[in-house]
Amino acid sequence: MGESNPIRVIIVDDHAVVRSGLSAFLLAFDDLEQVGEAASGEQAVDLCAQVQPDVVLMDMLMPGMGGVEATRAIREQHPNTQVVVLSSFGEKEKVQAALKAGAIGYLLKDASAEDLVAAIKGAAAGQPSLAPEAARALIQATTEPPALGHDLTERELEVLALMVQGLNNPDIAERLMVSQSTIKFHVSSILSKLGVAGRTEAVALAVQHHLVT
Repeated sequence: MGESNPIRVIIVDDHAVVRSGLSAFLLAFDDLEQVGEAASGEQAVDLCAQVQPDVVLMDMLMPGMGGVEATRAIREQHPNTQVVVLSSFGEKEKVQAALKAGAIGYLLKDASAEDLVAAIKGAAAGQPSLAPEAARALIQATTEPPALGHDLTERELEVLALMVQGLNNPDIAERLMVSQSTIKFHVSSILSKLGVAGRTEAVALAVQHHLVT
């Protein structure tokens, strides 16, 4: 977009000081134009309907409707409006939630002016941008090992729950109305999948990691 058609931006943050600082920042760029600001997710959704911005700078944590919910609503109602999240937090859960809701960018609030301008302009052009911390969080989420017990079957979880209650194999077989050899097979599979040598250790892990209720 050229100078005759600046990128139209709204700022969403529940802190007036942050909104004021971002407003002053945007004034320094002829090709960026602030067309509104909001102090909550609800206000942001209403404002987008009124002014149809190109890019929304969105805070994550706000009273009432937070940034994730507001991002989802804005993207559903205004698919041509892009959302760049500006957050104080770079945890993988928050990054994943924001991107899943439809945000095209995720920056931390200590981002440099160059990075923020690049993210706004990139978003208007449909190009994603991630803070290095956010990118690392996503990489960590995809490379960390799966949770303990993720491969236990529904029946194995059932058997494990009864083991936690202190039942032995004959008791479990009677409770589930199957043969003892079947239960022995399930217990062996449970020990193998949990990487333990005996029932006591399996029960301890099940309790520690909340594998069963």
